[in-house]
Amino acid sequence: MGNPESQGPPEEQHLGPVVRRREQITPGTTDQRLLDTEGGGDSAWVHTDPWRVMRIQSEFVEGFGALAELPSAISVFGSARTRPGTSEYEAGVRIGKALVDAGFAVITGGGPGAMEAANKGARDAKGVSVGLGIELPFEQGLNPHVDIGVNFRYFFVRKTMFVKYAQGFVVLPGGLGTLDELFEALTLVQTRKVTRFPIVLFGSAYWGGLVDWLRDTVVAQGKASEHDLLLFHVTDDVDEAVSLVTKEVGR
Repeated sequence: MGNPESQGPPEEQHLGPVVRRREQITPGTTDQRLLDTEGGGDSAWVHTDPWRVMRIQSEFVEGFGALAELPSAISVFGSARTRPGTSEYEAGVRIGKALVDAGFAVITGGGPGAMEAANKGARDAKGVSVGLGIELPFEQGLNPHVDIGVNFRYFFVRKTMFVKYAQGFVVLPGGLGTLDELFEALTLVQTRKVTRFPIVLFGSAYWGGLVDWLRDTVVAQGKASEHDLLLFHVTDDVDEAVSLVTKEVGR
């Protein structure tokens, strides 16, 4: 066999910015495949990564468009399993109302429980009540106290909206989703991806064990610095929570 390099450059196919050579060349052109497709044909392409990128882009566009004109806002997180009538639920209602009274819109995950409570407080106070929902196998839907709602397929797009359009977080007792949002925010502040972003944990009895672990294990073993414990505040008082989460915000 001769030297492949002596046989001249390989045949190339240019599909937009993509170059295909040798066995990777596909028949026809992109336009041809698009326009020759008949209805009822193969629909597997809607599940490909390039198509997902377009869906992700559309979610960012829809989210940015819906929220761009919000006034200053605070995101409130907490468990979807918090039951109406409990002290945690009532605290959520009071926090939502107090945030509106302080001049802020309220953003939640739009679901039931603590999220519903904060939205209810915001709506009762005649403020802007926002819910950012997520597509889940166990569909919940947006709670009835949401006035502006956006549903997302992708968690990471939704999390971007929580941070981009809020000036701080109030975190009520919650589960894995709440912890995910909390540590996302802590990481962004620690790494200075966002600045002047207060984070308040409401409920010292609930959050105390986590704070002890961070101090006595994570910081003690050198996995984080003592200064990182100053990235958040813990309180049991609604007025203090609102004061802490809003005092660092430039109005």
